[in-house]
Amino acid sequence: MTLRPPTYPLPAPTPPLLQTGIGVVAPYDFALDRELWRWVPDDVTLHLTRTPYAPLAATLEMAVHISDPELIARATADVLPVAPLAVAYACTSGSFVGGLSGEVALVDAMIAAGAPAAVTTSGALLLALHHLGINRVATVTPYTDDLTIGLTKFLAEAGVEVVSTAGLGLIAQIWTVPYEATVELVRSIDTTTAEAVFISCTNLPTYDIIAGLEAMIGKPVLTANQVTMWSALALTGHTAIGPGQHLLT
Repeated sequence: MTLRPPTYPLPAPTPPLLQTGIGVVAPYDFALDRELWRWVPDDVTLHLTRTPYAPLAATLEMAVHISDPELIARATADVLPVAPLAVAYACTSGSFVGGLSGEVALVDAMIAAGAPAAVTTSGALLLALHHLGINRVATVTPYTDDLTIGLTKFLAEAGVEVVSTAGLGLIAQIWTVPYEATVELVRSIDTTTAEAVFISCTNLPTYDIIAGLEAMIGKPVLTANQVTMWSALALTGHTAIGPGQHLLT
């Protein structure tokens, strides 16, 4: 005779939260999916897709390739079947390399593809700077010099002065840069004339160092993934999560 443990009624399960969807288009080498989720509240779901692979290093050539509005429009269409309320193109260099007109062309292409609302990382940066009333920044990038200069030109076209800048000169595996290296770059380029610091590239991890850097230098620190998620969430009526991050508080 086999003894069986007594059975009890299972508790009624809690219904899942109703979800708002946000589509995210990222370059083919994007490695920080988990970082994007850290800004997202529990009632928002990210639907990520990537551009098709191309055998290119993270150089100016790659940035030009992934700035093609038709390419981003096709990737946008890939996330539309799950009905996101907004789509973000999570790439800084791919959205600044064509200047202001190139950034607008990307947003227009995403809307034309069917996105209810759209934003790019570089467009989100400009929105964040305007929101904070900032006109002079220092910038940190993982890029080669030509791409770092491209960011400076993009910001200048938008009326934002870059007062100091530094780049790491990397062309691959940017997601492996340790926090310590990024912190040291920020420390080295911060000046009294900079009203904020911007850390560029959505493939450069930054979430855990933003609040500490702001406390250290006494001014806002904006990062590529932060401004992207802040803006995309705002388009859907949600607020990004980032304790101690000036832009979000």
